[in-house]
Amino acid sequence: MARRRPSGRNIDGIVLLDKPLGITSNKALQKVKRLFNANKAGHTGSLDPLASGLLPICLGEATKISSYLLDADKAYTGTCKLGVRTTTADAEGEIIEQKPVGDLSEKQVSAVLQQFTGTLEQIPPMHSAIKQNGQPLYKLAHQGIEVERQPRTIHIYELAQTRLAGDELDINMRCSKGTYVRTLAEDIGRELGCGAHLSALRRTKVGPFTLDRAVTMEALEALAEEGFDALEQHILPIEQALADWPEIQLTEDSAFYLNRGQAIQVAKAPTSGLVRLSANQRFIGIGEILDDGRVAPRRLLKSG
Repeated sequence: MARRRPSGRNIDGIVLLDKPLGITSNKALQKVKRLFNANKAGHTGSLDPLASGLLPICLGEATKISSYLLDADKAYTGTCKLGVRTTTADAEGEIIEQKPVGDLSEKQVSAVLQQFTGTLEQIPPMHSAIKQNGQPLYKLAHQGIEVERQPRTIHIYELAQTRLAGDELDINMRCSKGTYVRTLAEDIGRELGCGAHLSALRRTKVGPFTLDRAVTMEALEALAEEGFDALEQHILPIEQALADWPEIQLTEDSAFYLNRGQAIQVAKAPTSGLVRLSANQRFIGIGEILDDGRVAPRRLLKSG
């Protein structure tokens, strides 16, 4: 049976989208893919419909490195609504408890936030896309079913308050992948003694990318009216996603053997970890340093 050829243009690179409120990450992805008429696209970690901010969209060959951005550290700004707990730990859920906030001081809040800095064990919320026995937890939650979840190790590098006004607490944070800010907001409220839920969230950083470089959906739609050349000004080279990785410049001969799946010896290569691979000043993919010091191919782009 003949394989169906993908429709759309062969276009490779990364678009930094400022995802708007009210739509899923997948819907945002499909809109960007359609605007660029790309034959392949993927995003790098979902944002809930109630969250906005940085959503890197990988087009074409860039989808090969999307999992590495998914694993990257993230940064957020958010608002915790104090005194109110909800079923989903965010503004989408039904209110399940209300308490007076009391007269909280910034010093009290800072002391609580300090408790949530560092390496933590976090239990994922029921309203999440994590699967248990093949079933997403949020589908079970919608049926009123709650199941035991295994805690996950996360790391919160920075967590600070930027505003405390009545029943609203604004926070700024930088964290590892897999951190549920909704759960963190609920935990902060518990420690403050009044309960809380996450009422607003905006992602400001993903790996090396920052929100100030992102483009809005409205701007992309306007540029699409001018044509593909105008849109393509917002496509970043794939290797920018790995800007903080060590780079190895290969000879054409070395690249030839890597492209055939062979590990190679490279002088002065790092002693461990993942590396960016370039040949002729052109990014060709991701390699990994083996125990014996050779460089093995891990994710290579199509040549040409």
